Amino acid sequence: MRKELDEKLARFEELERQLHDPDVLADSARLAAVMREHGALAKVAVKYRKFKEINQQIVELRHLLEGDDPELRDLAEEELPRLRQEREALWDELLDLTIGGEDANRTRCILEIRAGTGGEEAALFARDLFEMYRRYAESKGWKVEILGMNPTELGGFKEISVGLEGDEVYRRLQYESGGHRVQRVPETEAKGRIHTSLATVAVLPEPEDVEIEIKPEDYRRDTFHASGPGGQHVNKTSSAVRLTHYATGIVVQCQDEKSQHKNFAKALRVLKTRVYEYYRRAQEAERAQERRSKIGSGDRSERIRTYNFPENRVTDHRINLTLYQLDSILEGNLDPIIEALLDYERNELRATFGTLD
Repeated sequence: MRKELDEKLARFEELERQLHDPDVLADSARLAAVMREHGALAKVAVKYRKFKEINQQIVELRHLLEGDDPELRDLAEEELPRLRQEREALWDELLDLTIGGEDANRTRCILEIRAGTGGEEAALFARDLFEMYRRYAESKGWKVEILGMNPTELGGFKEISVGLEGDEVYRRLQYESGGHRVQRVPETEAKGRIHTSLATVAVLPEPEDVEIEIKPEDYRRDTFHASGPGGQHVNKTSSAVRLTHYATGIVVQCQDEKSQHKNFAKALRVLKTRVYEYYRRAQEAERAQERRSKIGSGDRSERIRTYNFPENRVTDHRINLTLYQLDSILEGNLDPIIEALLDYERNELRATFGTLD
């Protein structure tokens, strides 16, 4: 973590120099890119620079404690507790900002929910999860935009993709990726038997345009007639768009807008995010020997949580957390779970790095 923070601070200071470079100031596109990256790094870099300054002061005061001057020793003994307390507070803030890695402070992400095992009941549960996240997003003041969906005749979703934008959006949702299991009596169950169904969630950090470039020659673009549940046509023009990325094989399609241009823009946005995630995970695999969060694998196949309706219970299996407030959580009150996950990760980081002295 220290190495990553040093690299971020070095890059931040390089960008600060570039902001005073006449060549950069004369190039509006380059200036915009530098300002965007500078702003993204500022929160972490400024705190870490302050942290290093205080750390250096503590080192100097320790030297005074070993000296022969009694007045300087008294001064050092008086100042050290205050500086250590200030350093600890800054370190906690840095831990919070770095939970989730380089993408922790992104303000945009894409949330994908897919029905898994369980047929129509799984699709209805996927809808419930969407509503839960939508309400949570609204409570945080985040912007919500549906990018694509595949509804069922009973009102569920085979899959739905949602763009979310707002402060701390990825940091707070990053650990939602994985398998979500529901145990309840379906509306269609005549004998009152409890069924178990599954939906999967993926939370993908959305990159800036300057971070990933996908050219028209990098993908195939197909258009087709959009259709809804039961096969009826949403419209009679070829407004639906499917994009196939050659290098990764990733396929994205969007048909929700009547305009082919709008569907293409949404599909390209999702494609960029999935391609970014593809290469991000490849890099993580190369660093597999490094410490990994127990709660942050993001694998859809990993069952992370159970929602038990008869008991009004939610259990997060990664941190052995059980809450008997399912009704409240489905209404969008996700903070008890999210805060517990963040606390767990924060404590894991503290245990990894030990004391500062």
